[in-house]
Amino acid sequence: MSEELGQVEKPSVEEFKEGRRLYFVPLIYCGKESPDEYLDKFYRYWNQVEDQVSALELKLGKVSRIYHELVPVGGEGGVKLVKEFNDKSYQVVKNRLDKGAQMEAAEEDELLTELMDWSRCLAVGLQNQGVFTRVYQSYTEVSKKRNEYIAGHIDETLKADEIGILFMREGHQIQFPRDIQVFYVSPPALDEIGRWLRDRETQSEQTQDQDA
Repeated sequence: MSEELGQVEKPSVEEFKEGRRLYFVPLIYCGKESPDEYLDKFYRYWNQVEDQVSALELKLGKVSRIYHELVPVGGEGGVKLVKEFNDKSYQVVKNRLDKGAQMEAAEEDELLTELMDWSRCLAVGLQNQGVFTRVYQSYTEVSKKRNEYIAGHIDETLKADEIGILFMREGHQIQFPRDIQVFYVSPPALDEIGRWLRDRETQSEQTQDQDA
């Protein structure tokens, strides 16, 4: 079951104070050369994430376990990786750690590295259709295994009545265990970023058409 933050109070909040719960935070990155207009939305997004997660914690309870994509180790090792990947998600993670939450591994290293390698193959721009099909099938298979692993690991480590938080990019297609209530953190800036990216893509396509 997935609930957006604004929907939490429609049923009685008390109904969500028992059982396993998971706060899902869409993971947004920025590059070294990201334009200022994107960075403005990026920074606003993460400020809003912190506000919404804090509001959820006040209503439903504090986070006990933290999961972050691309992180195959728990504890301090996992925290260091998060800081390297995304300083803004790290700040949200650190605030939960300071309140007693525990960093868990989210990934299995072999599956993660295999997925990344197949992704690189696809990014090269393969010319042979047969090769592309085989590579894409391999990518799809390992992506499914990765999703199953992440769901299974959360199922194993998130104990009765505990709350977890998962940082992961959208479009993951993970099927969470049925008894885990999932609350989707969706700040207004997330839509702004989506619109900005779509507009940039449209502009790029128009420029390519004009140059053709």
